[in-house]
Amino acid sequence: MPLRILLLCCLFLSSYINAQKTFPQNGVFDEREDHYAFTNATIQVSPEKKIENGILIIKKGKVVAVGQDINIPKDAVTIDLKGKYIYPSFIDLESDYGMPKADAKRRSRSEGPQMLSDKPGAFSWNEALKPEMSADEQFTVDSKKAEELRKAGFGLVLTHQHDGIARGSSCLALLGDEKEHEMILKGKAAAHYSFSKGSSSQDYPSSLMGAIALIRQAYYDAQWYAKNPEDREYNISLEKWNELQKLPQIFEAGSRFNILRADKIAKEFGVNYIFKSGVDSYIRLDAIKATGASLIVPVDFPDAYDVSDPFDADNVELWKMLHWELAPTNPAALAKAGINFAFTTEGLKKTDDFIKNLQKAYQHGLSEVDMLKALTTTPAKLMGIEKTVGSLETGMLANFFISSGPFLSEKASMLQHWIKGKPYHIGNLFAQDIRGSYELTMIDKTFELKISGELDKPEATIIETPNADSTKKPGKLKIAWEDPKISFNFEPVKDTSSDSKDIYRLSGIIRGDKWEGQATDANGKWLTWTAKKIKDDKEKPMKLPDMDSSELGEIIYPFVSFGYKAADAPKQETVLIKEVTVWTNEKAGIIESTNVLIENGKIAKIGKNIKAPEGAREIDGKGKHLTAGIIDEHSHIAIQSGVNEGTQASSAEVRIGDVTNSEDINIYRQLGGGVTMVQSLHGSANPIGGQAQLNKLRWGKLPDEMHYEGAKGFIKFALGENVKQSNWGDNQRIRFPQTRMGVEQVYEDFFTRAKEYGEARAKLGDKVRRDLELDALYEIIKSERFITCHSYIQSEITMLMRVAEKHGFRINTFTHILEGYKVADKMRAHGAGGSSFSDWWAYKYEVLDAIPYNAKILDAMEVVTAINSDDAEMGRRLNQEAAKGVKYGNMNEEDALKMVTLNPAKLLRCDDRVGSIKVGKDADVVLWTDHPLSVYAKAEKTFVDGICYFDLEKDKQMREALLAERSRLIQKMLNAKSGGAKTQPARRKRQHHYHCADMHLNELDGNNFDNGY
Repeated sequence: MPLRILLLCCLFLSSYINAQKTFPQNGVFDEREDHYAFTNATIQVSPEKKIENGILIIKKGKVVAVGQDINIPKDAVTIDLKGKYIYPSFIDLESDYGMPKADAKRRSRSEGPQMLSDKPGAFSWNEALKPEMSADEQFTVDSKKAEELRKAGFGLVLTHQHDGIARGSSCLALLGDEKEHEMILKGKAAAHYSFSKGSSSQDYPSSLMGAIALIRQAYYDAQWYAKNPEDREYNISLEKWNELQKLPQIFEAGSRFNILRADKIAKEFGVNYIFKSGVDSYIRLDAIKATGASLIVPVDFPDAYDVSDPFDADNVELWKMLHWELAPTNPAALAKAGINFAFTTEGLKKTDDFIKNLQKAYQHGLSEVDMLKALTTTPAKLMGIEKTVGSLETGMLANFFISSGPFLSEKASMLQHWIKGKPYHIGNLFAQDIRGSYELTMIDKTFELKISGELDKPEATIIETPNADSTKKPGKLKIAWEDPKISFNFEPVKDTSSDSKDIYRLSGIIRGDKWEGQATDANGKWLTWTAKKIKDDKEKPMKLPDMDSSELGEIIYPFVSFGYKAADAPKQETVLIKEVTVWTNEKAGIIESTNVLIENGKIAKIGKNIKAPEGAREIDGKGKHLTAGIIDEHSHIAIQSGVNEGTQASSAEVRIGDVTNSEDINIYRQLGGGVTMVQSLHGSANPIGGQAQLNKLRWGKLPDEMHYEGAKGFIKFALGENVKQSNWGDNQRIRFPQTRMGVEQVYEDFFTRAKEYGEARAKLGDKVRRDLELDALYEIIKSERFITCHSYIQSEITMLMRVAEKHGFRINTFTHILEGYKVADKMRAHGAGGSSFSDWWAYKYEVLDAIPYNAKILDAMEVVTAINSDDAEMGRRLNQEAAKGVKYGNMNEEDALKMVTLNPAKLLRCDDRVGSIKVGKDADVVLWTDHPLSVYAKAEKTFVDGICYFDLEKDKQMREALLAERSRLIQKMLNAKSGGAKTQPARRKRQHHYHCADMHLNELDGNNFDNGY
């Protein structure tokens, strides 16, 4: 067989194979070739490749040729696109196009909590885990939404239902209006996750740390399920979870810190996530780049705040103003940092704003090439479909749009969008350019008609000539234009002193530079009119937007008031504090007029004759006092999106360290009160709470950089009214326990189970399903994790010590412990310490017997005793709380100070490094202006690891700088408003200070940017 015939046969067979359909046709088949040649266009083949005066040939929905010197086939329909532009269709990887809305079940308060999923079938125990959801099974073509997205440049979306923590699989869908079978490009394209439980009516999880724990447990369950096919119950959700692992994994994280949290999960389980970010990644570029992940980036830049009223302006925090200014720089910052990213429309209130916001990103430094990559080739590569879509190279799908100019130009109009070789009309592709100045004649009057604006959306003004009367202003008119027909109305005289409303109505035909037609006047009389172009006032050649040349503020760390610019961030230094009164908390006691040398983050020397090394900073401490940094054993600051996961009797699996908020302004405030370390604790909503996190207050560092290295594991337990839900309402009668007796049984049950679990895992390994909750409890039994327990009533305190002794461990700390004075002898014998309030009493029934001598009595009974805050405000006045021991109990002043320094360090098992001023210990010290127990004392300088994170003099300077920066940003917002920019109300979102029992304030919405949380 001749080679030519063989090739033709192959071509025919290939065409036949590509054209096969599974649906019957009613009537005669219409198998068109859809063969088109687009000529004389500027063709953006790919982000880096542009062809001027190019030719694009498509056939049967694919690109068959692109270039300049191309022979146009005779059977191709030729379309002349002189002066127009062709771009590959954009791709959105974070869409819910064609998806049904999640059916959110609403439970009334009278129904009480929902402990388990009520979804019928062999699915996950938790409704927020929905890996079985398949977008291709839910997808329906939405013509209205597709048209909206096509107008924004999109031809393909990755779509899934945005609901739940595990969201199942997405599908790749083309944005045409053909049936679903034609529009789905790939049925199972990616797997999706988030921190938001969505429509689930189940109580758990109610906090961000609970969501993280649920995801981690699901990964471990899926791994165990896959490895043990014979020793497991059937679970559809886990089956689907494992099936999805071979797909690209996309995590809707949102804010910058949630990206870092999700990345820790990825590293733990060897997963490569693509993160859907917020518009705040620019704030922590280095950390996000270090994840090595690609991003899907929204462009929902915030509107300016309406700060016209000075009182309203005070409601807007500095970081919100600064973020408004800097958010448009986010894409350029990502590109400059070399972070791979794609754009999404997700988050925009109106899809129409997408191109406008891209223009804003361009004005703030993002190059056109990098922008096009993020819209085309990058999303294609992330989905592994770069050989099908994303560019207009030969063989690619014929997905492209035609624009009247560069798509970023403010004057450009989208004219057509082709999806898989099928055209969708948006504007008039062949419209004449009618812009210019015309002399319009009607009866005996002459008018000057000026037409400007966009090519397919012209704007016009008209005025009678000559115009000697200055009161006559050009009148605006609206043109109805469907080439060659044109019609418009106008008032012949626009006289500011006249109420005349005479309106002429004109209709006619455009023939090049000459128009003619008929009109009616105000009386309905028919007239003839003509118009002749007298001046070609076409718009200047379309160009990209001008770059924003306005002044921009600098990023501060942390991104809140009193944050530092990168160049001004405090650094570790060598410091000699001279002639200061030193409260050592050691055998030396209080040493007057001595020197302390801080070097390499440690206390290097203590003595009267120490000289400063070369380059050291010297501080005059005469008349001042130096103490170890204050340590708060019981704090709830620096926690994000929920202090309690109290939806179950035990939440031992959750970790406060997963949700550290290093941008909590209370960190800076407490540094200003001499605090250098806090134990951030879970709340007291359930008998067994979550794992604690010991933090050093390293202001400006990342969340994990605040974590105290080598800290012993702690966990929060609780007794009393909160855990049995005494004050939760009558509908809270489902979750066990409901009595104090039940609380004891919770402990007995969980420790018995934990011991059996630990022994079984030691013997059988991965044959036993890993349980994060029991892992933590077994660590307690092995004395690898220690309990700090919320406590009030002596009977319960005694009960828990007995339970611990029965199971072979000891309670480390009873916090609150307001009846500790009644059981001090038992605590000493047991080996428990106490962390007490100084003088809180009578704020609820179970503290009626509290006395202000409690701490003194415990201390006298040789129980290691600390004073804690449990409150963000009190946390910065703990030196004064310690002083109450002197007031009420006539304590020795040194012993009183130890209750907020050395004693909490002992309770936290870190007194080998902190809590006293001793050579070799961490340089966590505070220089006070006065006696540290005095109400007049101020923390002049607070050092953590030898870094001065708070300085009283610098604080004054920062306040002045903050005022100047706020004023600059307010003026910029006022100018933006006067220039027509959109604004939003200036409202303050009140920052809540978490307390032990807070449940209703656990805002599980990890996707919003709210100062990193």
